[in-house]
Amino acid sequence: MRSLKKWLCFHARAIKSGFMATSFSCNQLIHLYSRHGHLLDARRLFDEMPERNVFTWNAIIWAQVKTQNWAEAQALFDTAPHRDSVTYNSMLSGYVNCDGYETCALKLFVEMQSGRDKAQVDEFTLTTMLNLTAKLCVLSYGRQLHSLMVKTANNLSGFAVSALVDMYSKCGCFQEVCEVFNGSDGDVFDLVSKNAMVAACCREGKLGMAQNLFWSKPELYDTVSWNTLISGYAQNGYEEEAIALFGCMAEKGFRWNEHTFASVLSACSCLKSLKLGKVIHAWVLKEGLTSNPFISSGIVDVYSKCGNMKYAESVDLTIGIHNTFSITSLIVGYSSQGNMIEARKLFDMLAEKNPVVWTAMFFGYVKSKQCEEVFELLNEFNCKESIVPDPLVIISVLGACGIGATMDPGKQIHAYVLRTGINMDEKMNSAIVDMYSKCGNIAYAKRFFQRVTNRDLVLHNVMIAGYAHHGYEYNAFQLFEEMMARGVIPDKVTFVAILAACRHCGLIELGEKYFYSMTRDYAIIPEIDHYACMIDLYGRANQLEKAAAFMETIPIELDAVILGTFLYACKVNRNVELAREAEEKLLKIEGENGARYVQLANIYAAEGRWEEMGRVRKKMRGKEVKKFAGCSWVYVGNRVHTFTSGDTSHKETESIYGILVSLTAKINDMGLVERRDGGVR
Repeated sequence: MRSLKKWLCFHARAIKSGFMATSFSCNQLIHLYSRHGHLLDARRLFDEMPERNVFTWNAIIWAQVKTQNWAEAQALFDTAPHRDSVTYNSMLSGYVNCDGYETCALKLFVEMQSGRDKAQVDEFTLTTMLNLTAKLCVLSYGRQLHSLMVKTANNLSGFAVSALVDMYSKCGCFQEVCEVFNGSDGDVFDLVSKNAMVAACCREGKLGMAQNLFWSKPELYDTVSWNTLISGYAQNGYEEEAIALFGCMAEKGFRWNEHTFASVLSACSCLKSLKLGKVIHAWVLKEGLTSNPFISSGIVDVYSKCGNMKYAESVDLTIGIHNTFSITSLIVGYSSQGNMIEARKLFDMLAEKNPVVWTAMFFGYVKSKQCEEVFELLNEFNCKESIVPDPLVIISVLGACGIGATMDPGKQIHAYVLRTGINMDEKMNSAIVDMYSKCGNIAYAKRFFQRVTNRDLVLHNVMIAGYAHHGYEYNAFQLFEEMMARGVIPDKVTFVAILAACRHCGLIELGEKYFYSMTRDYAIIPEIDHYACMIDLYGRANQLEKAAAFMETIPIELDAVILGTFLYACKVNRNVELAREAEEKLLKIEGENGARYVQLANIYAAEGRWEEMGRVRKKMRGKEVKKFAGCSWVYVGNRVHTFTSGDTSHKETESIYGILVSLTAKINDMGLVERRDGGVR
C-alpha cells in the first residue's frame, strides 16, 4: 500500500505540473491499481492514456482476469492491436484456473498456434495447458503437449518436469510419471520437481517410494514437501504415521500452516481420537488459525466423528457464519448418534445439499429405525435433486425396507436401480438380497443371489442368515458347504448365521462342530453372539444343565445378552431355580431395563410362583423403571402403520380390534392354546 501511495503522489504531482506521465509509469500504476482492487481507477487511467503499448494492454487484461471479469477481459483481448505471449498466457491461465472455461482455454490455445499474432508458445503456455489436461484427465491431450514440449525444448526445466509428472499422475499413468522423472537431466532434480514426484507417489499409494524420495537430498524439502507427505499418509489410511510426521516436521524446524493442520485433522477424524483432536485444536488456537473456515470445519468434523457434539457445536458457533463444511460434519455426527431431530434442523438450514448430507440423513434414519422418514426423505430427494441418488443412499433405503419388512417399496427401489443403471457392486448386491430376506421372500433373495456371478463373503453371509431365520436351515448348511468348496473363507458373521440355523432346528452336535471349528480351523475367537447362540441351542433342546456348564467355560465376562438368553432357556425348561441364580447377575448389569424385570416376573408367573413374581414387580417399582410398550408396524396403502401395545389412536381402531376378536374366537374354536414356553399346541 505504501508503494501505491507513493505512485499516486507521483502521478498527482505530474498532473499538477502539466507533465504527461510516460507509458511505463502508467503501466506501473495500472498494475498497482489492479493489485489493490481499484479496477475502476485502473480502467479510467487506461482509457485516458493517449498511447498504449503491448505492456499496457497486458496490464489491463490481467487486471480483468484476476477478478474473473471474463466478458471485459475477452473484449479487451479482442480489441488489442498487439498481442504477445504474455497476453495469451494471461487469458489461458485465467481460463484454466476457473471452472467452466476449459473449452475457452482450448480454443485460445489453438488460436495462439495459428501464428496470426506471432505469439510464441513458451514453457509457461505449455505447463498451463498441462494443468488443464490434468484437470480434465484427458491423456491424449497430455501426450500431444508432451511431444510439443520435447520438440520445442521446453521440457528441460524443473517446472516443466513437475507439470508433466502431475499431468501423468492425475491421468493414472504412473509408469509414464517414473519415465519422465527418471529421464530428466540431473540438473532438473530441484525442489519443485521433487515435490511433484512425492505427490504422484502418494496419489498412487506408493508411500515407501514417496518416503525414500522425500528423505533423499534433505536440502531439497520445504513446508510443501512435508505437507505433501503428511497428506499422502492421511489419505491412504496411515493416519498414525501422518501424526508422527506432523511431530517430526516441527522437530526439523519447519513451521506448520493451514495445509498441515487440514491433513492432520483429517487423520484425527479417521482415528476418532478425541484426545489427539483436542491437542491439535490447542495448536490451531496457538497458531491463530481458527479464522480459517477449512480449519474450523476440520475441528468440528473431529469432534463430531468422536461423538462429542457439545464441543463440535461450540467450535461451529465460533465460526460466526454458516459454514457448509462444518454443518455437514454436524449432520453426520448427529445422524451417527441417531439424534435425527437436531440433524434435520441443520439439514433444513442448508440451501444446497451435497451427497454427503443426504447420505448421512438416510443412514441416520435407518440406524434409528425411522423407516417412514426414510421413504419421505427419498421422495424429497427425488423432488429437489435432478441427479441419480448415490449408491449409499439406495443401500440405506433398501435397509429401511428390510427393517420395516416392506417388500413393495423394496421391489420398486430394485427396479429403479436396474432402470437407472446404478452400479451393482458387492454392497448393492448384498443389500438387495438382505432386503428380500428380511421381507420374508426367500425365493426372490435366492433368485437374485444365484444371478450374481462374483459372490463375496458378505453376500454368502446374508443369504445364509436369510435361510436360517426363515426355516430353511438345511439350505443354509448346504450353502455354507458350497461356500467352503469355492474357497471363500468364513468369518465371525458367517458362524453367527450358521449357529442360528443349528439352534432353530435343535442340531446340537452339528452346532458344537461348527462352534469348535471356529477357533480350531479358522482362528476366530468366539464373541457374545456365538456364545448366546450355543446357550439358546442347548435351551431349545431341553439340555439346560449343559447350557449352565457351557456358561462356566465362557472366558469373557457375562453380559445381558448371554444372561437374557439363559433366562429364556430357563423359561422353556421351566427351571425357576437356575433363573433365580441368573436374576441377581442380570439385574446388576441391566437394572435400569424394565424389560428384564418383566421377563423375570413372567418366568415366575408361568410356574405359579406368585410371591417371586410380586417380589420382582415390587423391585421394579422401587427402581422406578418402566418397560417400553411393545411396538409393531405394517406397510399398507403406501405408508407405514405403527401400533403399540394397547394403542387406540389408529383411525381404523374399531375395525382392527373387531378382526382381532374374530381371529381369537376362531383360534379358540380350533382348540389352539398357548404353551408355557410361548408356543402353541
